[in-house]
Amino acid sequence: MSAGDCSTVTPDVDPGGVPFAQLDPALLRTQRTSIKWTRFPADVLPLFVAEMDFALAPAIRETLIERVQASDTGYLDSAGPLAEAFAGFARDRWGWEVPHDRVHLATDVATGIVEALRVGRPAGGRIALTTPVYPSFFEMLEEVPFEVVEIPLAINDPDRAPQARLDLAAIEREFASTQGIDAFLLCNPHNPHGIVHSTAELTELARLAAKYDVFVVSDEIHAPLTHADEAFVPFAPLAAAAGALSVTTTSASKGWNLAGAKCSVIVAADEAANRVLEQLPPEVAVRASILGLHAGVAAFSQARDWLDRVVAQVQANDELLAGLVAEQLPGVRYTRPRAGYLAWLDFRGAGLGEDPHGRILEEARVALNNGAAFGEGGAGHVRLNLACAPDTIVEAVRRVAAILPSAR
Repeated sequence: MSAGDCSTVTPDVDPGGVPFAQLDPALLRTQRTSIKWTRFPADVLPLFVAEMDFALAPAIRETLIERVQASDTGYLDSAGPLAEAFAGFARDRWGWEVPHDRVHLATDVATGIVEALRVGRPAGGRIALTTPVYPSFFEMLEEVPFEVVEIPLAINDPDRAPQARLDLAAIEREFASTQGIDAFLLCNPHNPHGIVHSTAELTELARLAAKYDVFVVSDEIHAPLTHADEAFVPFAPLAAAAGALSVTTTSASKGWNLAGAKCSVIVAADEAANRVLEQLPPEVAVRASILGLHAGVAAFSQARDWLDRVVAQVQANDELLAGLVAEQLPGVRYTRPRAGYLAWLDFRGAGLGEDPHGRILEEARVALNNGAAFGEGGAGHVRLNLACAPDTIVEAVRRVAAILPSAR
């Protein structure tokens, strides 16, 4: 079953039944202490970092309270029950059969990526990314001895609603080049565009990785948030079938809003990859949070209905934003996501100059992500968070529309 199946949006309440009035940004700023609510002054509407405004799923909240009441705050040395919970979710949602002993623990997905690269390609080399892409990839790769090679996505229909896909021809050219590519960091689904890569695309990528001996690390953190009318395809089974060395890094942190809980998994695609992950230092598991582990277990096994309602609300917010952009933001083009809750907006034709992000922050008092940080092809774009009350999106667009040249 796809995420979001059989789920509908309940008017005026979030996925857990909390009234949207309680998710007013002014109120949340008095209750929450993450960077979303503390980085900017109180008059700035924060829609930048990938955190949901929605309240935690009740099953997760109850699990965390139970663990704290039991003083269960010690160290970990393995994925334990999280391996079974993740494997059950992967089987039920994506048809991916994951042996429990192939699931390894890490603090977060960034740690999983870095540590997987350290054992998978200890000598470093050249690593390819398809850009524009999650900007923290560039930051985390500073920790390992790799030269970053940017391979721009292929953009179709640029004059209407933009659609981005993997440029497999360009990927093969880099793989086959004289210098070659040692590792490939796949964003699946792709952030910031919300692309759901097709089976055919990923099968070809796996074939190329096997042919050119490229180690593929697939970041699948947004996979649980695949929209109801799409089918997410895990890369690992395709890599295993092609004989490509690959691991998957993922977590409940995006799907269930658990970023600060600090617990993720690294999953080996096959036994060859598992032998690589068995070389991970013990500290990789020890540094994960036991509270995050139990929150992840509750997410994957007990909070699936909540997740489906999140997806339904995000899709409703996407529809809302698309209409508002068409009506109020002339010159702006919106790449509609097919997974996740992040909206990618092209402001190059809106008349705000070379730095629309800065203009929007300073003049409209709306904090978005600057597309320039996402690598080649990102300049002139911004990323907006859809995981909030609909009125928050309406207010953000109203503020931005007021500073466009057309409004003056």
